[in-house]
Formats: sequence, structure tokens, C-alpha cells
Amino acid sequence: MRRYLRGEMYYANLDPVFGSEQSGFRPVLIIQNDIGNRYSPTVIVAPITTGTKTKLPTHCYLYEGGEKTASSIVLLEQLRTLDKRRLKRYIGKLKKSSMNEVDRALAISVGLSKLLCYKKDHSEQNDALK
Repeated sequence: MRRYLRGEMYYANLDPVFGSEQSGFRPVLIIQNDIGNRYSPTVIVAPITTGTKTKLPTHCYLYEGGEKTASSIVLLEQLRTLDKRRLKRYIGKLKKSSMNEVDRALAISVGLSKLLCYKKDHSEQNDALK
């Protein structure tokens, strides 16, 4: 069985859906940790769109080839748990810098942004003590 890793992108079938959920055969980003990816029959993903969206703090913009305009948007307010059998063709893996942006938007989406600020403040304090 294929091993899935955090930060990888695949095409997946997101149907069936209700209301304003992202639908159809579209790219998704795996955001679940690698231990969960290894042992669980499911993965947690965020859909990726190329459509124009209202800019939200839960969006992470992906740029191709250093362009100034975003080519895709990871929608971190639309998290989904999928059976691994829904994942189809591998697209690629995000760079660490892009995953850092994903983590910031994800923290906002799930209400952990205060925790990130706390962690950053303590990291800076520890650096000052060295």
C-alpha cells in the first residue's frame, strides 16, 4: 500500500457533498501528521482550488515559478477526512516554506492561532537567554 506524507498533493474525488463544500475531482493537500497517515485508513486533507475566492486568513496561496499572482489556493476552512481510496494521482509535495504558510492558516482555521503566538514568544525569549 502506498505511503502518504504530510504536504503531498493528490487528485481526489470529493463527491458526494452538501451545500458549499468543495466538490468533484480536484487537488487536495494532505495536512494530517505522518503517524496518522501511516496507520489510519483515512487522511485529513484540505482542498485546493484555482478559482477566485474572497481572501480569507484561512487561505494559503500557492505560487508557480515565483509569479506574483497565486496559481492555486489551499482552502483550510474546508478540511475533510477522506478514505485513502479516494486519493488518486500524485501531484507533488509542497516546499517547507509553503507548508509553514499552510500551518499558519490551519492554526487560524482550527482556533490555535493564539497558541502559535505563545510558542513564538517563548521561542524568542529562549533565544534571548542564550
